[in-house]
Amino acid sequence: MVTLQDVLAARERIRGDVEVTPCPRSWTFSDLCGASVYFKLESLQRTGSFKERGAANKLALMTQEERRRGVVAASAGNHAQGVAFNAQRLGVKSVIVMPETTPLIKVAATKAYGAQVVLCGTVFEDAYQEARRLESEKGYVFIHAFDDDEVIAGQGTAALEILEQVPDVDLLVASVGGGGFLGGMATAIKALKPSVRVVGVESAALAKMAAARKAGKPTVIPPAMTLADGIAVKKAGERTFPLFERYVDQVVAVDDEEVANAILVLIEREKVIAEGAGAAPAAALLQKKVPGCSPTAKVVCVVSGGNIDVNLLSRIIDRGLVKEGRRVVLKLRVPDRPGALAGVLQTVAAEKANVLEVHHDRAFVPGPIGDTEIELTLETKGASHAEQLVSALQAKGYAVTRR
Repeated sequence: MVTLQDVLAARERIRGDVEVTPCPRSWTFSDLCGASVYFKLESLQRTGSFKERGAANKLALMTQEERRRGVVAASAGNHAQGVAFNAQRLGVKSVIVMPETTPLIKVAATKAYGAQVVLCGTVFEDAYQEARRLESEKGYVFIHAFDDDEVIAGQGTAALEILEQVPDVDLLVASVGGGGFLGGMATAIKALKPSVRVVGVESAALAKMAAARKAGKPTVIPPAMTLADGIAVKKAGERTFPLFERYVDQVVAVDDEEVANAILVLIEREKVIAEGAGAAPAAALLQKKVPGCSPTAKVVCVVSGGNIDVNLLSRIIDRGLVKEGRRVVLKLRVPDRPGALAGVLQTVAAEKANVLEVHHDRAFVPGPIGDTEIELTLETKGASHAEQLVSALQAKGYAVTRR
């Protein structure tokens, strides 16, 4: 089992090869969550996530003969980049097996670091099995994403920085995939400051650590798709689970809607880009799922990664705007004659809403042939403003429905 000494040794080993990421206070989240919230921004590592730490430590400990053979890894993206970058830095060949569902940004970035990328299957387990096959067939050294003591020790170095940056921290909140990141951090932080409460956050769609705790051992759960793809793991690690049992006080879960909302709040209010896995701890705080938050508590929330596909980010923003009532679609039935649309838009303008799209439908409108249906996509200031706009249109005699 990994110890504090392993984490301390890893820090000296990777010093200078891994960034010391900032941990600023967030006034916005402090107000929203009712505690003093600090963000440990691992998303600012060169490859965009904490995974560099474990990969750097693992590769630094490899023998020359092992480096000559090359390395292989299975990853949904961040571990891939961490391994590829550090392998390139040391002149080691790397082969990375990724699920076919991996966001394009992560695939492209991994290739940019010199790795040979193999896409296989739809979930992490498929990629894992293929990587193990290549290990056996080609003689590569396999680097596990989380279930490896040297990787775990490397990931734990983030906790040493947190204790220096926020020495009076009361609560640590971080995401949980296979458990290597939080397992390593919890090992260090509990050894140096046992009073710190450690809370893990996993996807409700793949609550593998909760399942392991219930069963008393790591157990495979059914596969599922989740926005938090970086923690989409079906089974807790054999080496990480004992660390959780000893050092992690609680594990909570968040769903994709909650994660999407957190991503949007982080962008708009905090100016921080987070991927699904990186935003999961913030989602748990926003949804009041983390016990121990109080006005006197100092909470460090780890943003573990920021590698999110821009197309996915666009969809998340659009859905978030709809959920908050800041983007609405209204349908109105009006006489099909000159000036009808102008009358509607005049009311919309008077209520200070912004028109994004306008569509006319004449052919598929039931009832009198002389009518047309107008569909407006509008930008508003929020739910109350949208309701005010609907009321104003109805007061003008328009029949309005919201989609």
